[in-house]
Amino acid sequence: MKTRIRNIQYFRAVSPLSRPIADATHAIPEIAFVITRIELESGVVGESNLLAFHYSRGAIAGALRDIRPIALEFEAWETGRFLARAAIESEYFGSGGIHRWTTGAINIAMWDAWARTLEQPVWKLFGACRDKVPVYGSGGWLSYSIEELIEEARAYVKRGFAAVKIKVGSTDLDRDIERIARVREAVGAKTRIMIDANQGLTVGRALELARGIECYNLHCFEEPISNTDFEGYAHLRRQCAIPLAMGEREFDTIALRELVARNAIDIWQPDILRLGGVDGWRSSAIQAGGAGLRVQPHYYKEYDVPLLCTVANGYCCESFDWVDGLVDTPIEIREGYARPSVEPGWGFRFKDKHLAELN
Repeated sequence: MKTRIRNIQYFRAVSPLSRPIADATHAIPEIAFVITRIELESGVVGESNLLAFHYSRGAIAGALRDIRPIALEFEAWETGRFLARAAIESEYFGSGGIHRWTTGAINIAMWDAWARTLEQPVWKLFGACRDKVPVYGSGGWLSYSIEELIEEARAYVKRGFAAVKIKVGSTDLDRDIERIARVREAVGAKTRIMIDANQGLTVGRALELARGIECYNLHCFEEPISNTDFEGYAHLRRQCAIPLAMGEREFDTIALRELVARNAIDIWQPDILRLGGVDGWRSSAIQAGGAGLRVQPHYYKEYDVPLLCTVANGYCCESFDWVDGLVDTPIEIREGYARPSVEPGWGFRFKDKHLAELN
């Protein structure tokens, strides 16, 4: 089989649902993606997407151009060897950050191309523990009015979602509590509610909020404080009745190791791009499983649903609709569950009409 990578192209696309949004630490003017498309000598094409928003367009484009000649040295199935080579190449300036994002983009596209070569879905290459994954409706941005917040939460419930997530971490603690109370009233007692502070709180403020909302039976508290404050997470977990989740900002598993050593979290949240792709995502999930942690990944449902089916501690998946209008086959969600595609590779393609060459 002719599986060597012979060409790589990069594109940019903006979600048709794009509008300004904000959380506790960021104001985001648009929802934009970078799409990587690799072609093998056989003609098989693999794709990946990177959620870029408006950040560092020039740096991302430059790092992708730098990684292109390295990736052209490899066969589609040499995902681990590619990651090792890319780590050596980027070590001088640091293998985390944008360098890791770009290796993740290539790695995910390699898995797509290799699975398409074998005419199998990616998840079947690893063996499966399940054939569907619970999903939760994400959003609840701090920039929303109360009416917009309630409308979104009710819409998710109407679509069959059993859980929703909303943002907290505003400068007004009472506002956070009111938003949670109003969503609980709107969705009823059976719907699970998760909250996400995007690292926007201090330990004291996070604990004050957690104690103020205990009566609303929340499912988890995501990124209450800085991702580097391991002792802070340990303190919160000892004092807080809400399960803690963290991991989406990590480019390796050092934080996971430190948090496990301190018994500081309940849920690990790998980001497949930041961890360098499929290999890093699965390695972190297995490591988390060894520590008894559940896996609830960050953002990329088109990749996370298939991969969650391959690990025993897969828990649930975050769902946004942002790419649905850009791809040919959006992932199917019914009655609160998503099922991985049975088509080869990841099971979807970005439509050319939405793509502009990255420059």
